[in-house]
Amino acid sequence: MGKLQGRAFIFKDNVDTDQIYPGRYLELTDPKAIAAHAMEGADPTFAERMRPGDIIVAGRNFGCGSSREHAVIALKEAGVGAVLALSFGRIFYRNAINLGLPAIRLAAEPGVAEGDLLTIDLEEGTITLANGEVLTFAPFPPEIRKIIQGGGVIPLVKSEQGG
Repeated sequence: MGKLQGRAFIFKDNVDTDQIYPGRYLELTDPKAIAAHAMEGADPTFAERMRPGDIIVAGRNFGCGSSREHAVIALKEAGVGAVLALSFGRIFYRNAINLGLPAIRLAAEPGVAEGDLLTIDLEEGTITLANGEVLTFAPFPPEIRKIIQGGGVIPLVKSEQGG
């Protein structure tokens, strides 16, 4: 599973799934088309500015609202490497894990600025900030690490079944 590295994109508390992926695009089925609208409700320029591996850093209750899986699909397909937040909407969190997107709960606000380079070690449970400070988080249990490493539940099951 190793390390992830990317620039920080900062969001506030209570970013709901309609901000992550606006409901007006729910008829889209192509993951790349879905990705083009990632975070559009919170930052209309996000999808064009972010690069693969970049990291979302948010406040409390990230992903609250509807249970739409599209929110996680949009982030993952856009190339988001991980989402760090003080807390997550329960269904968003489980969708993120099921789809292989690391959703990491932070114990406190990390003191990160927009564009800071972050390095996350998923196995060690550390986040190294641009200033060299190291934050810790509870590493994922082995079964969740396996899902994330496998790219999500469905790809993992398919690979285990030889298909």
